[in-house]
Formats: sequence, structure tokens, C-alpha cells
Amino acid sequence: MRTISISLTRSVRLPDSRSLARHRRAPDLGPRLLFFSGGTALRGLAQRLIDYTHNSIHLITPFDSGGSSAEIRKAFRMLSVGDLRNRLMALADHSIHGQPEVFRLFSFRFPDDELQPRLRRWLAKMIRGEDHMVAAISEPMRQIVRQHLRFFHEQMPAGFDLRGANIGNLILAGGYLNQDRDIDSVVYLFSKLVEVRGVVRPITDENLHLVAELEDGEVVVGQHRLTGKEEAPPDSPIQRLFLSQGGRDPSPYVLDLREKIRRLIESADLICYPMGSFYSSLLVNLLPRGIGRAVAALDAPKVYVPNTGRDPEQLGLSLAVRIERLLDALREGEEEELPTERLLSHVLVDAAGAGWQASDLAAVAQLGVRVIDTPLTRRTTAPMIDAERLAQVLVSMA
Repeated sequence: MRTISISLTRSVRLPDSRSLARHRRAPDLGPRLLFFSGGTALRGLAQRLIDYTHNSIHLITPFDSGGSSAEIRKAFRMLSVGDLRNRLMALADHSIHGQPEVFRLFSFRFPDDELQPRLRRWLAKMIRGEDHMVAAISEPMRQIVRQHLRFFHEQMPAGFDLRGANIGNLILAGGYLNQDRDIDSVVYLFSKLVEVRGVVRPITDENLHLVAELEDGEVVVGQHRLTGKEEAPPDSPIQRLFLSQGGRDPSPYVLDLREKIRRLIESADLICYPMGSFYSSLLVNLLPRGIGRAVAALDAPKVYVPNTGRDPEQLGLSLAVRIERLLDALREGEEEELPTERLLSHVLVDAAGAGWQASDLAAVAQLGVRVIDTPLTRRTTAPMIDAERLAQVLVSMA
């Protein structure tokens, strides 16, 4: 018998109230929405998504190089776990008894103005289970927390600075060290323990650093030097982004896409390139060689949700130029030509609520990408995107 391949399309109302009602009744059967992102900008969206689907997929950047993450990375030569922790907590089921105690501990930071000897005694008290936050957690989670903190403490260098350290990061780092540096095993374990409603994975398990080459020729090493959160952002636009193994020679490192990440991409019902720091949260996740091919091979909507607030990384970038940079990142290192429609099908905007100009949207359409103008903001949030509205639109499109 001769077989043929056909493509089917459907019309969708955004948001689709019938589809949303169905997914609310059975979120465990919800769509597999895949996001390339960092940990902060999508926190609200992730919390709303679990009402509609327990199958979303979050590929997270592990390159943070600032704050307490920098101390952990320097001490143990490992990837950053802060954004992973953030997304795990956002997707955890808040209705389960005992979860608020876990959230409280995983979000707690040691004071940054406390003396080191006191912080070390405080950590030891947590390990013994005598600290009130640890004592409030029910078993078996309490025992696992204590075990991982103990392992971290045993491996911790003598001069490790605990000021400002996030306890959740210490717990995940301890688990990583205890599991022979297998971050996926640690993320999977904690996903089960706190009933994470989705899949969270780092885009790579390697210890790499983000490097940006600016238009003025300066080379900036470290994610924290780009975002404008800990240091003043560069005053020259970013021209090129790549990964490095760090050290004094920030030469480009070719990172191949992990097979398990490729399989996750292939399983998606929709791919979302979401809002967030344009280079250090979004484009950096597209750097592994093979991402573009994996995305292009998938027959599903591919949606870009541009930032509506200020992002210092977007210096000098119009909406159309951002889309061109996104497409360039997906095509980088690929031998075959990847058509635009296989990499990006739609751009989601709220023209009135976010202030997009007709000229911006016309320039996008000229690139061969369909613009969907739909309410994404509310009067109380504009110009920022409302997480609930965005969740409903993405679920409806899948």
C-alpha cells in the first residue's frame, strides 16, 4: 500500500475557552509546551501553567556567574543551579501538604552582613535538623535536605563565603556532588519530592561561561555583566554571543546538543521563545549545535513572545532585528538551510497594551513570520505581559 504524508491545519480562537476548560479538568493530559529560558522572567507564567498542563518542558540556562552562584561555581567548578531551583519551585504543586515549608527553605538566603563563624554554625544547625525551617519539613524530604547539606558542608572549601548564600542552591549543589556530578538525577529527584508539574532540565550539564563581543570590540565574560542587575550593563550593543570554558582565555567552545534535550524538543506540542533577558536567557539557550535542526524537524507552532519592558541587553535592537538575531542563532553552525517557517511561525504581541507600532509589526511580517495581535496585558500590568493571559493563549495554540 502506498503511503503519503500530509499536513493538517486548524483554526483556533485565542484564547480558546473550550480547550482551556478541558485542560483545567485534566491538566495531567495537557500539552507539552517547551520553553527556552532563564529562571526569573517566567516564574509567574510557570505558576499559571500548572492549572492547564503538567507536561510543560523548561530548558534552562545554567550559566549564571553572579552572587552566591559564583561562589558555588568557583568552589566546585560546576554549572549554576540557581535558575533550575527557581523554575522547580515555580512548577511545584502548592496544594500538597508541607510544600510551603519546602518553598520557604529553598528560597531562604543567609544574611549578607553576618559574620562567617555564625553562618557556619547556622549551617551546622540546619544539617542536624535543629533549625526551625528544616525541622518544619516532613520526612522523607527533611532527611534528604539534611543529607545534601551535609555533603555540601563536607566538600565546602575552608574559605567558602556563605554570606548571601541561597539554601536551595546549597542543597542542589550538595546533591549534584553526591550524585557524581549528574545534575539531571538531582533535578529529577527533587521534581518527584515536591511534585513538580512539568519537566525542568539545564540546556547543558557542562561548566561553561557566557561571553559577549560588543560592537565596540570589548569582550565581556560572565552573564552577570550583561543583565544590568548586579553591574551596569554594557553601553555598546552586543554583536556576538558564545560560550567559553572560562579562565583567562575566553575562546569559543563548541557545545553539542545533548541527545536527551533533542528528544524533549522532538516531543513538544509548541515551542516558545519567551520574554526575558534577550541574550543571557533566550539566545544563549540556542547556542548548542543541533538546536536549530531539532526545532526545524518538529511540526508544531514556534512562537516568539518579545519583551515589553526594559531589557538592557536589547540596546539598539528593533523587534525585527531581534527576530533576525533569533533566527541567526538557530541557524548558526548548521550545514543545511533552515527555512524561517520551520524555526519561527508566530510572534505574539499586544499592540495596544504594550505600545507596539504598526511599523514594528509590518517589519516582522516582511520577514515571513505571522504576527498575532491579541490581548496579553491588563490595565494593571501594561505594558508588562499578564502571566495568566499568556498561559491561556499558549495553551490554546498547542
